[in-house]
Amino acid sequence: MAAEEFTVESIARVVGGRTEPTDDYWGGTRAVIRVDEKRFTPEATKGLEEFSHLEVVFRFHLTDPTDLNLGARRPRDNPEWPEVGIFGHRNMRRINWLGVSRCRLVKVDGLDLHVEDLDAVDGTPVLDIKPWFSEFGPRGSVQQARWSTDMLEGYFAAQDDQSA
Repeated sequence: MAAEEFTVESIARVVGGRTEPTDDYWGGTRAVIRVDEKRFTPEATKGLEEFSHLEVVFRFHLTDPTDLNLGARRPRDNPEWPEVGIFGHRNMRRINWLGVSRCRLVKVDGLDLHVEDLDAVDGTPVLDIKPWFSEFGPRGSVQQARWSTDMLEGYFAAQDDQSA
């Protein structure tokens, strides 16, 4: 079966927050998801203030396209962690360069969505925004590889917690 190609357009951009993608310390990072005012009116965000969290699909726009790795590699190149395939981790080296983040919605101001803990940088193209429904969270028990727990220990720590 041949891969289907299609075009996806950004609907918003991340404004503010972090300017450099890094592996850790995204906790407390505040930014604005600015919805495209040429395509949407403030009615597009009506009712969103009822939700505490958003699920945001975005494009890793700062990643070097020649850095694509479709095979197995060690997460963060750590020799203590096992090699895992591209679908066994969540890094940016993916064929469509897509990221998914769940963040806290702080405030809705027209087409500006003020968020916290969004792990996307200033200027990131946003492809979709969905309110988080707890019913769409995992059902049943959850398990994950031990290395991923170790790797993400500081991911959502605040930047000022780095010395802890």
